[in-house]
Amino acid sequence: MRIAALIPAYNEELTIGTIVLLCKEYVDEVIVVDDGSTDRTARIAEAAGARVIRHRENKGKGAALKTGFKATDADIIVTLDGDGQHDPQEIPKLVQPIIDGRADIVNGSRYLSGSDKSTPFYRRVGQKILDRATNISTRLDITDTQSGFRAFSRDTIPYFKFKEDGFAIESEMLLDAAESNLRIVEVEIGVTYDVEGSTKHPISHGASVLYRIIKDMELRRPLYYFTFPGLIIVVIGAILTLIFLRDYIIGKSIHMGPTILAIMLTLFGTFFMFTGIILDSMKKMIRNFQKR
Repeated sequence: MRIAALIPAYNEELTIGTIVLLCKEYVDEVIVVDDGSTDRTARIAEAAGARVIRHRENKGKGAALKTGFKATDADIIVTLDGDGQHDPQEIPKLVQPIIDGRADIVNGSRYLSGSDKSTPFYRRVGQKILDRATNISTRLDITDTQSGFRAFSRDTIPYFKFKEDGFAIESEMLLDAAESNLRIVEVEIGVTYDVEGSTKHPISHGASVLYRIIKDMELRRPLYYFTFPGLIIVVIGAILTLIFLRDYIIGKSIHMGPTILAIMLTLFGTFFMFTGIILDSMKKMIRNFQKR
């Protein structure tokens, strides 16, 4: 089977040459999508033997992956970052489940055997939040949802929508894979954090990805996005209403502010709950119609 390595890169001149050379030992082709770099990333990647596709401006990791997937006809595509965090020597480990026919997608996981001690604490906390949010949305049980080190069978590419241009593409691809019932297998990988080429700021990266995951639940998981928050709001409104009734019965002075707030919360929460239920029902009807 023909294997290609796909590397989205933005200002990775310090590491891209080494990554390309190491990848060439395990794949038939290395594709580097230079996502509007202002340094020598493209020239170094070409000198190392990669096929380079250039974006004139920085569009984001999701856009770079979309460009790269369209550019190759390989049977298996391995994606990895160009900043040196991933070890190309682990590529055979990622592609083997696809070669064996056991998987459509292989996700390289830093946490398959538990918490990785080499991961900085602040990264792991953020990672747990993103993992939980993604798994709720996908109904999967992936231990490392934000891994950029993955292998894909060529047959899976049409299932991906590539709506996300940025780093939220990792979660989006899992969402698309889950909805399409693709087989996902995880294998354990290592990762290096003390690299100078990384362009991701962990806090802004995590916040933007979490926002996109939650936003995506609006249509994919309306019960989580509308109904559960609505239920919580209704409960708060009910508690305030009971407090009002208690004060009224025992003859305490009644303040209109909390009373109006209780009514508004109850109405608003009820509206949210039924919105989620209606959207979820419509989604199920559409899905059943498509199956016919």
